[in-house]
Amino acid sequence: MSTPAPRAVASPCVSLCRMDADSGWCLGCLRTLDEIANWGSLDDAGKREVMIRLGPRRLAARARKLVAQVRPEA
Repeated sequence: MSTPAPRAVASPCVSLCRMDADSGWCLGCLRTLDEIANWGSLDDAGKREVMIRLGPRRLAARARKLVAQVRPEA
């Protein structure tokens, strides 16, 4: 039995692109401009690293009420 290939890492973009000047994060996906710009050239391991960084950012953004303005609770 063969192991299925891992799924490609989907972009966290939710098409709500607006940067927060204080944090440097997009209010929709919480990535930095560098992370957004480099996303297409990252391999899946690199994309997973970005996704891991988004968890703590989401908590920080909620605490600062950054995402509540733009993004409903998921």
